Amino acid sequence: MATGTAAVEAPPFYPLRSAWGTQAEASSLTDSLRGSRDRLTIRPASDAGWQLAALRPLSELRTQADTEKGSPWPQPLVSHYARYFRDGNRTAYEALVAGRQERLTRAVVMAAMSESAESGPDSGDAWLDEVIDGAYLLCEQSSWSWAAHDDVFTRNGEVVPDRTRPYLDLGAGEVVAQLAWLDLVLGDALDDRAPGLRKRIRLETNERVIRPFLDRLDWHWLGLNGDVHNWNPWIHSNIIAAALLLVDDPDEQAQVIARCIEGLDRFLASIPADGAIDEGFAYWWNGAGRALEGLALLEEATGGELNADLPVIRALVAFPHRMHLGHRWFLNVADGPARAHEGLPWGMLHRWAVRLGDSEAAAHAAAFTAVEPEPNAAAGLGRVLTQLASRTQRTQPGDSKRRNEGPLGRLLSPGWGTYLPSVQIMVARQNPGSTDGLTLAAKGGHNGEHHNHRDVGSVVVAVDGVPLLVDAGQPTYTAQTFGPDRYQIRAMQSAWHSVPAPFGLEQGTGSSFAATVIQEPTPEEPTLALGLGTAYGLDHAEQWIRTSLMNRELGSVVIDDRWNLPAPPPEGTPDVDITYLVAGTVHVGTDATATVTPEGIPAAETTRGLHLRWKPATAVVLVDEWHLDDPLLRDVWGDKLTRLRFRMPAENRASGAFTLTVEATP
Repeated sequence: MATGTAAVEAPPFYPLRSAWGTQAEASSLTDSLRGSRDRLTIRPASDAGWQLAALRPLSELRTQADTEKGSPWPQPLVSHYARYFRDGNRTAYEALVAGRQERLTRAVVMAAMSESAESGPDSGDAWLDEVIDGAYLLCEQSSWSWAAHDDVFTRNGEVVPDRTRPYLDLGAGEVVAQLAWLDLVLGDALDDRAPGLRKRIRLETNERVIRPFLDRLDWHWLGLNGDVHNWNPWIHSNIIAAALLLVDDPDEQAQVIARCIEGLDRFLASIPADGAIDEGFAYWWNGAGRALEGLALLEEATGGELNADLPVIRALVAFPHRMHLGHRWFLNVADGPARAHEGLPWGMLHRWAVRLGDSEAAAHAAAFTAVEPEPNAAAGLGRVLTQLASRTQRTQPGDSKRRNEGPLGRLLSPGWGTYLPSVQIMVARQNPGSTDGLTLAAKGGHNGEHHNHRDVGSVVVAVDGVPLLVDAGQPTYTAQTFGPDRYQIRAMQSAWHSVPAPFGLEQGTGSSFAATVIQEPTPEEPTLALGLGTAYGLDHAEQWIRTSLMNRELGSVVIDDRWNLPAPPPEGTPDVDITYLVAGTVHVGTDATATVTPEGIPAAETTRGLHLRWKPATAVVLVDEWHLDDPLLRDVWGDKLTRLRFRMPAENRASGAFTLTVEATP
């Protein structure tokens, strides 16, 4: 479940309602959706396009599918489900569920290509049986919801799914969409091979998804209280696929689609004019990206009657490339990794950018599309099928040298960088239009953002596109992640972000613990000045002012902190610290300098590092190593991160200044 701000008034403007009017109402949609199945880009296995898909190498997918075919399927058990409620472990259950669905996705692709190739009944039937078994296992699975989302324990203290009260969450949405797409691609073959299976799929879809969606309005992700987060478009887009492909009654289908449009409209209405996503780049793909997929599907289904060429869509399409640091590195805020996963649906973003005429976003997405590996089943069946249907050319999978030496290291939009006032994020580049040299990212915002980390005032500095002053990002989710002890997790504390710690204080939680913008950046003066006092519960924002600037003439980043503090509060300490979180290898000198090199970072596409110098030189430097045991953090940063704490001398505690200057090493 997403964390976020308290309920707010619903926004007054709804983009889809304004653009589409009565076209989006159920009474109009019944006619618009007639024949929609035949208009979709993804086609049944009998379509000639699958013969082209069969020519793709798909070596990794084929190898894994061949290896697992005929072996026992992953079997999530009630003991795995119950672990979340007993000890907070999510992965024991979710990993088995994901393994089952990923295997089914691979089987669908293999079956579709076998059907298209007409390679003989034995080959095709074997893959169809694999699909039939996987689909039926999903129908038999007691819950499509992930245990971490199910309300069964909070309602009655039980740790076993309640089959009579299905919970409609992200997991259920993913399952129903997977069943919908396999029904489209293999429906006729399933009728021949396993009569009755498609009937069972529709029965389960109706009971677990369609009726709960139509009959209940208390789902938090609907956004009816004004708090709209990424669950909204993620679930609605999956329900759109289910309604189009698994709901046979035209009137009910139109009713479901109309309600999905209302839901997506609430999400779009919550997007600020600059298109910023407070959950950051990583969650863009499972929030805004899901909305774009759902809208594209609606446009296909209605033959273009529902056209989503809207200002808010243009703003959303521009967001990912504005957050790019270089290579696969992006500015990460909240629960997001600093390095983009492989297998993201860049082709979808590219198609939207081309259609909207955003040449910068199109070029950026095209570069990633060109170096993405073959379809990854972890992305979900819908995204895999879309990627296979795309005509975009890709490099051969496994060509890691070519991928690393491609255009990603330098490709950026022209200009100095970007500033998104709604989230108070600046990205400034030493060399406009290039990742060469330094890139500075500075963030204000507040601590009531979705998936929030206490990071108000934090900075990230990259050299040649690789971040070395960093935000740790997302660790593995557990029950603690979204519970009352969330901020006992180190990665989410301000003490382990690159921010101050006046009197040793942690930042507070909630939207009132916020930054105040004192100076906004401009292309001529890329400087963001923020008042941070209220983020720590101090009386005034300007009791602590942080100014982050890119000095292009000198080739340096300067982070200047100035403060005028009251007496230490009872919960504080006498100390005034300024913290920076560092990736790579750190060497602290004896002359108020330090160096940071990218040694140990698994995907550091540069040999250059950072040179740090600070004043006053009398600040005491405390070095804390964070040995990473979380697999998600280790994958990004390697074995460790290092915290540099600059402790102010006694004469600079109540009032003072500290300046850190950052330069790239030769």
